[in-house]
Amino acid sequence: MTKITEESTSRFVTVDGVNIHYNEAGEGPVLVLIHGSGPGAYGWSNYARNVEALSKHFRVLVPDLPGWGKSDVKPAGSPVPEWWSTKIGQFLDELGIEKAHFVGNSLGGMVTMRLAMDRPEKVDRMILMGPGGGIPLFSMFPTPAIKSIFGFYEGDGPSFEKLKAFADQFTYDQSEITDELLQGRLEKAMEQKFIDNPPMRQSRDTRVEPVWNDPRLGKLPHETMIVWGREDRVMPLDMAFTFLKVIPKARLFVLPQCGHWAQWEHADEFNRTTITFLEGGNG
Repeated sequence: MTKITEESTSRFVTVDGVNIHYNEAGEGPVLVLIHGSGPGAYGWSNYARNVEALSKHFRVLVPDLPGWGKSDVKPAGSPVPEWWSTKIGQFLDELGIEKAHFVGNSLGGMVTMRLAMDRPEKVDRMILMGPGGGIPLFSMFPTPAIKSIFGFYEGDGPSFEKLKAFADQFTYDQSEITDELLQGRLEKAMEQKFIDNPPMRQSRDTRVEPVWNDPRLGKLPHETMIVWGREDRVMPLDMAFTFLKVIPKARLFVLPQCGHWAQWEHADEFNRTTITFLEGGNG
């Protein structure tokens, strides 16, 4: 059996004039995995420990959101997350996909919820993993990790030290963040197109729209599983409860000894739970 690699699954599609890179593997119901917003993020770096297992059950698509990876940059001032959710909907249209399951991590969860509200017919079941767009009940917010995302390209510009400081807050077990992962993300973050057009920036013309208080969220018909690491220092666990209360068919799955990257730190359990839930079980 041929090993699934980033290179062997790499694809491109042009959506409304925007070149989007994605990885594709497997056959069956479509499953879209959407990454988060940390420095140097891209689809494969988020989900490298998940694609092979999930592709045995689904046609897995892993896009690089515009502004990251091999995709084009995101235009300055375009609204967050609306601009990205619109592009993901158009991405499905371009590939002739009527409906898909979604896994969204952090910003990816925010994008998934916005797509589900704007185009509910495009979303089947969804898994929201430490999603953005919420509000904590007790914790201080924004967290230092969130501030470091917006400040990565500010001041003296991007650096390995800034990336390492962010990554150290990302997981419960810091040994899970390998030098190979850091180096790959740094190379992406240092590309000139992203230095010139940072996807997440502190700017008056960037509109960040909250999701938790959108009245449409309470009317979503989708089966939803919210996954959270108990020790998440990027998006604190108490942010989960607003989504749990508002989304009608939501259930919450909390992983102990886990930070913001459940799919990486607890890959085997995450893969099993994802497959069970998306195939119609309760996770």
